[in-house]
Amino acid sequence: MYQGFYNLASGMLTQSRNLNVISNNMVNLQTAGYKRDKMVSSTFQEEMLYRTGRRDKGTAEPLASTSKIRTASRTYVNYEQGSYEPTEGIYDFAIGGKGFFCIQTPNGIQYTRNGSFAVDSEGYLVLGENGRVLSAGGQPIRIQNENFTVDDKGRITASEQTDGSAEQMNLGTLQIVDFGDYGQLNKEDNGLFSANQAGAQVSGEETQILWKTLEKSNVDMVDEMTAMMSSQRALQSAAQVLRMYDQIMGKSASDVGRV
Repeated sequence: MYQGFYNLASGMLTQSRNLNVISNNMVNLQTAGYKRDKMVSSTFQEEMLYRTGRRDKGTAEPLASTSKIRTASRTYVNYEQGSYEPTEGIYDFAIGGKGFFCIQTPNGIQYTRNGSFAVDSEGYLVLGENGRVLSAGGQPIRIQNENFTVDDKGRITASEQTDGSAEQMNLGTLQIVDFGDYGQLNKEDNGLFSANQAGAQVSGEETQILWKTLEKSNVDMVDEMTAMMSSQRALQSAAQVLRMYDQIMGKSASDVGRV
């Protein structure tokens, strides 16, 4: 009977962690470039059950293996590309294909698919309060005025009036890197990923930059709502049965014990 406590309590803890993951996905439904998380659970440790005699304990007969605890194994990130949304914002960018933007943060270079950029007080292209966007040369990109264009390779050029004629200035090229193994990426806050910089590689020719466009998150609200209801029902059922176990154990200690 005591095994039921382990099964139910571990199940409640696992479902609670799963609800946290689902809630985080739903909160970031409108976050540009957000990648959906999925929690995977597994058994903690399997044990072999044996049958022994009342007197002779030396001839144990194996019956089956069982596990008393179910726990969260790990959380996987779904890197599937989201759909595109035209915004007409001059500081909005999206990556067509694989790859990540490079952001210079206080914790080093980090990577993101969120191209909802802005400019800071010094004119540098930034991702909110996280840091400055890096160019292919590894330097922050400075945009001095709004009269600029961006091609599908991420080259940012601006027109400058010199001696009565317009001259094109190269402000920099967005640095896009990819990873051969996404398992080395660690998910951080605000849609950023950290990784060993030695594993970053320049993205291939098939990658394109979409200007005045954002990549939407790859979270499906219907799937998340379905998973949330299923997890909530499992949590509630485990809690109800656990309450019944507690009442039965109380009866056995108080009433049956007196008999």
